[in-house]
Amino acid sequence: MDWCGIPSLNGLKAFSAVADTLNLSQAGRMLNVSHAAVSQQVRALEAHLGVSLVVRHGRGVALTPEGQDLAKSLEEAFSAIRSAVDALSEAGSGRPLQVTMTPAFAVSWLMPRISDFRLQHPDIELMLNPTAELVELAPGGVDVAIRFGDGNWPGLDAELLLPTTFAIVAARSLVGDRQFTDPEQLVDYPWMQELGTNELSLWLERQGVIATGKLDITHLPGYLVLDGLRRGDGITASARAFLEAEIEAGSLRLLFEDARPGSGYYIVTRRGAMRPSLKAFVSWLRRHAEARQGSG
Repeated sequence: MDWCGIPSLNGLKAFSAVADTLNLSQAGRMLNVSHAAVSQQVRALEAHLGVSLVVRHGRGVALTPEGQDLAKSLEEAFSAIRSAVDALSEAGSGRPLQVTMTPAFAVSWLMPRISDFRLQHPDIELMLNPTAELVELAPGGVDVAIRFGDGNWPGLDAELLLPTTFAIVAARSLVGDRQFTDPEQLVDYPWMQELGTNELSLWLERQGVIATGKLDITHLPGYLVLDGLRRGDGITASARAFLEAEIEAGSLRLLFEDARPGSGYYIVTRRGAMRPSLKAFVSWLRRHAEARQGSG
């Protein structure tokens, strides 16, 4: 093989990430580099090949026909490399199964059930990482993520686990029986937001609400947000599924609801074959989700 004729691997990786996301900033986050570094690597790759691969399109980029051809070839090539690396790095069954999820999902859904998984699979060592940060799923690293969204994560497989809407909720002890017809009525109340997220700001923007002053927002770990919500410390945004019983009982009030199609928590994994421990964990998640839906 003529290695001198092959472009830089970093440039190929950068372009492949751009092709997956069609956004330089998102590609940079995937690769843990700045968007400027990604742009520079893609330009260097274009110079090496003598063709344009991407063009500006709105707030992101679009692929040229040559870029589409290269992206398809790279996806097949990198998938083959991932499979080979996975087969080698995961050959030892002793590597712990690494799972990441939001703190709210961990405390409200996973932890009340996890002892059942340990009982059924005592041979599988788990590493649970509750975090609001978007963790990369890399060979030899995190195996599976439980993410809230619409299932659209380019380059990854996503399976809906827990359908639920995005709800703006508050304790009755905080807001009483006041009727809320306009999201702008909420800006004078204290708010609580999970550390590392900005769902509240994004939701207010989608509603066209522009606060005249600085919002009273406290940033907390997910499990503390739910505790504070129940005490009446502030309004928050959360998955409705975690609070349904308290909403029905009346101790919490559903103020607004963002019911977008496909909304919910997803099982997110890398593409390709799953190693046995991951397959067992995903099957266990499915069974519990099905049992919950059947009982509901």
